[in-house]
Amino acid sequence: MQPLLNQAIPNREAKILMLGCGNSTLGEDMYNDGYKNIVNIDYSKTVIDNMKIRCADKPEMTWLEMDIRDLKFDTESFDVVIDKGTMDALMCDRGDVWDPSEELIQDVKGEVDEVQRVLKVGGTFLYITFGQPHFRKIHLERDCWNIDIKTMGDAFHYFFYTMVKF
Repeated sequence: MQPLLNQAIPNREAKILMLGCGNSTLGEDMYNDGYKNIVNIDYSKTVIDNMKIRCADKPEMTWLEMDIRDLKFDTESFDVVIDKGTMDALMCDRGDVWDPSEELIQDVKGEVDEVQRVLKVGGTFLYITFGQPHFRKIHLERDCWNIDIKTMGDAFHYFFYTMVKF
């Protein structure tokens, strides 16, 4: 994933928001690759507390307990927003992927609406998922960006969605 991230985020000084960071090493890996200004959020206080301890040697990283559908940040305050499987967690065990419930649609819309709000014009929203385009693209479509999709992997595919706000 590193080449795709480096291509999508050429500026190591970019202000990055990591949605639903969980205990993933993605933020740490990016930090070690030179991206220092990373704000990590998760709804779980336990996860955030544990990650603060685990990443105590990375002082520029921030760890906050927060709901991705109600971001407590100023409008247009981030250069990059990354979702690595967080939207997938919202969709997990939520019925038929061919016919999602109205509740699911509203939860995912809440996330993407908030991303659109906090992302600067010219900023990039990256969504990394196993979710195939015919199931995910409908939730990502907005008038403020186009969607570019790259496929990773051979037998089992990951999808790397890139949206640049205009």
